[in-house]
Amino acid sequence: MEFKPTEPLILQLQKVIHWAVRALAVLMVFVIVMGVIDVGWTLYQKLISPPIYILTISDMLATFGAFMAVLIAIEIFINITIYLRDDVIHVKIVMATALMAIARKIIILDMEKLEPSYLYAIGGIMLATSIGYWLIHKLPRENHEEE
Repeated sequence: MEFKPTEPLILQLQKVIHWAVRALAVLMVFVIVMGVIDVGWTLYQKLISPPIYILTISDMLATFGAFMAVLIAIEIFINITIYLRDDVIHVKIVMATALMAIARKIIILDMEKLEPSYLYAIGGIMLATSIGYWLIHKLPRENHEEE
């Protein structure tokens, strides 16, 4: 069901929302560029500190977390640009972004400092999101969009 408002106020508000989404896209590009700079700077700092040119496991996990944060920001930017293009939220892409965010959280977890209940909760969230993504992936393409 397609919604085409005729009310002048609603039309003006939709224009405002589109401009707000464009502003979010510009801000997200700034966040992505700053994230890439931060990843590079962090990696450089880790490599020049003793022992020189060697990354410890904790250094690598911190770097992986920073990389994943930038990738999540890129996914969010893609969500924004698709919304601008199609004026619709693609649930499959949002679910994929959520999976990536949960995976990032799992990658950077310090297992020695966590309560078992927290691990069960994260596992449940990951399982539920994975099942949701799988179910959406199994639907025909035209059902992946909210109407």
